[in-house]
Order: sequence, then structure tokens, then C-alpha cells
Amino acid sequence: MKLHYGRVFQDRLDSVHGLPRARLAELERRFGDIHAEVRRRREGGEYGFYQLGEQPVAVQQIRRFAEGVGQAFDHVLVLGIGGSALGMKALLNALKRPGWNELDDEGREFFPKLTVLDNVDPTSVAEVLRRMDPRRALVNVISKSGGTAETMAQYLVVRQWLEQALGPKATGHLVFTTDPAKGALREIAQKDGIAALEVPPAVGGRFSVLSPVGLLPAALVGIDIEGLLAGARRALAKAENAELLKNPAALYAGLHWAADTALGARVHVLMPYTDRLREFAEWYRQLWAESLGKARDRRGQDVNLGPTPVGAVGPTDQHSQVQLFMEGPHDKVITFLAVDRFNEDVTIPAGAGLPADLAYLGGKSMAGLLQAEYQATAAALSRMGRMNCSLHLEQLDAPALGEAIMFFQLATGYAGVWYGVDPFDQPGVELGKKLTYAAMGRPGYTAEPLGLPPGDVA
Repeated sequence: MKLHYGRVFQDRLDSVHGLPRARLAELERRFGDIHAEVRRRREGGEYGFYQLGEQPVAVQQIRRFAEGVGQAFDHVLVLGIGGSALGMKALLNALKRPGWNELDDEGREFFPKLTVLDNVDPTSVAEVLRRMDPRRALVNVISKSGGTAETMAQYLVVRQWLEQALGPKATGHLVFTTDPAKGALREIAQKDGIAALEVPPAVGGRFSVLSPVGLLPAALVGIDIEGLLAGARRALAKAENAELLKNPAALYAGLHWAADTALGARVHVLMPYTDRLREFAEWYRQLWAESLGKARDRRGQDVNLGPTPVGAVGPTDQHSQVQLFMEGPHDKVITFLAVDRFNEDVTIPAGAGLPADLAYLGGKSMAGLLQAEYQATAAALSRMGRMNCSLHLEQLDAPALGEAIMFFQLATGYAGVWYGVDPFDQPGVELGKKLTYAAMGRPGYTAEPLGLPPGDVA
């Protein structure tokens, strides 16, 4: 994977907008302290996701389960929310065939279908359970705390659904991924003899896709989990470099921090040029937003800072959001995520009867058109003084995706230091959780009026 970052600088744009080239030297001078702080915090127990490149025990457990019990099912249902769901959706979207659940058994190479329930919308939940045969379903319940309200509500509904169809055999259709020692799911697993894998205690939910949270369902549908981790190790090796220009994750974070704090470019767009990375952009949005949007910095001072991540897909959003990116406020940095070589291509037919205005397309390839549109959009944005950079994947396979996942996790960790905030907590999310618990009557939480205020209704 290569990071092309020149188009964030004035001398590669319109000479007016963007960062002055001298700012890069300033970032390089400061990076020694940034790199040292990350190292200190890692030694102090933070940045637990750095350990995910090497997981021989977990991989062995996952392989044993996927190749044993997992072979008995033709549909995997994942229950989770946020980091317990978005990463797996990104893996499935990127590494398995489009329309995976619509393929027949042979088209899926006899791997199971996979459905991720990441909401408690009753219409969605009811429809999934109507369409699925409980006798052929394996349910993977994912919650690090074991008490996430949405996931546990899903679990209670789905467990009843299993028990109504299977009776005592329902527990054999469940596998939990949760804290190794505490929480409601761990307690239920021990009491009922349900298989359970561990979420490493030092790894937060939004950093957990390369842990058993993502690796178990990935292995069940035939994704190369060793390849994912091999790619992650490539990103980790680069992140050890104390030279900023040889540490792409730290450089990416530093340039975005500088664009935000110096130029007000607080909107950070990730725009992959392939449908297969659409869900990856959704995963990135949670990672960047929940990690960097903070009311207070590490010193406890009120700062209310953080960039706003936006997902887009090319070329679809050339006919939607790009108008805003091109001519709206200079408050954005766009990252293009490009795949240099596709696994397959489609040739556009040529023919003598084509109208003159269409003849130029004849004989060209869809991949060629996609590449031309990416390059044209990046060049057009640059001419308009709009900061952008590009991440190039040679091809979209498990090692490349593992490297991209770890790259963005590393960049998030470095960005926390550039911004001076804790990228691993989420106090704003916790407040909403507490109010939800109170509204639903959970013991120990005092209910507060949550309805809309009277009046002010049009």
C-alpha cells in the first residue's frame, strides 16, 4: 500500500489553498516527540491493537471452531453494533463475492451465508428471523462488555427464537465473543456451556476487527484470516519507523491534523473507487469519529475538537457529493482509496453502429474507466485548490485489506497524539448508554425525562 500525499500542499494545488510545503518540515521536527509518546503509551498498556498482528493461539482456536462445529451450519448470524459489526461487514463486502447471500451453495463454495444485525429496528430483526432457518443457523453474539443494550436485546430475542425451534439444543447454535473474565455474556457462557472466544481486554471495540470479533465470522465464510494478519504486520512494521516520511500512518495523521487545526479542514472524506470498499468507508467513519471527537484533551482542558469523517464512493458520488467537494467550503481533505489491479474486468462492447458520442467507450474496460474517473476527479479537485491524497492498494485481497485496516487504526492512534486527546475512550457515547439504561429501567440508573420538550412543534 502506498500513500500519495503531495496534493495537500499549496505547490501541488493552486498555490493559494492547502498547506505550505514548509509545514512538512515542522511536522518532521515534532515527530520525535509524537513517536516517543506513542511508544510510552504502548508500554503503559494503551494501544492494545498493536498486539493483533501476532495471535497464534486465537487463530488456532478460530480455525478449530470454523473447520469443526462451524461446518454444520449454512447461515451465520452476527449480533453486534458499532465496532462489533462494522468491521465484519467491511470484510465480507471487500473479500467475498458481491451478493454473497444470494449465491447458491456452489457459488459460495459451500461456505455459509452471513447476516450482520447491527440495529434493533424491529422490522429488520423480525424479517431476518423470518427468512432464516434456526436449525441451520449459527449465532455469533459479540459484545466486549457483555452488556451492550442493543446486542443483548438482540440476543434475548434470538435465543428465544432458537429455543422455540430447538429446545435444549439451542445452546449448540450459539458462540459468544466477549471479555475473557467478566460481563453477562461470559457468565451465561459458563453457566450454559456455550462456546466463547475472547476479546483482548486492551483492545477497544472499534479497533477489534482483527481480533476474534472479526476473525471468527471471517473464517466461517472462508476469508483468509492469516492473510489479514500478514497484511496488518506490514503496516505495523512501517509504523515503527521514527522518520515521519517513512511512517505513512503517522504522516497521514499529522497532515490531517495540520489541515484541520491550521486551515479549518475539519471534514475528512474517505472515497474508495470500488463498491467492494463501500462498507470499509463506513467502518472508517466510526473509527475516526469516535476516537478523535472529544470535549476535553489529555490535560482535562475543554477543547471540543475533532474532525468529521465522511464516506463517499467513486464514481457514484461524483454525481452527488463531489459538487460540494469541488465548489463548497475549503473545509475538507479527501482521501481516495484506489485499487490498481482488479480481480476481473469487463470490456465495453465496440461496434460500427455506435453513435459518435459513444464510440470512444467501445473496446475500453470498466476498470480503465474507473481508474480514469478517479484520476480525473483527483486532478480536478487539485486544480480547484482542494486538498486530497490517495492510498493505493495493488490489489484487493486479504493481506491488502489487513494492511489497510491496521493503517487506519495506526493513523487514528497517532492522530490522538497529534490532537492531544485520548483516542481510546468515548465518554459522549457512554452518556447516551446511561440514559438508555435508565429509560429502560435498568437497576442502578435514575430515569430522566427524555421526550421532546413541550411546544416548538411545527
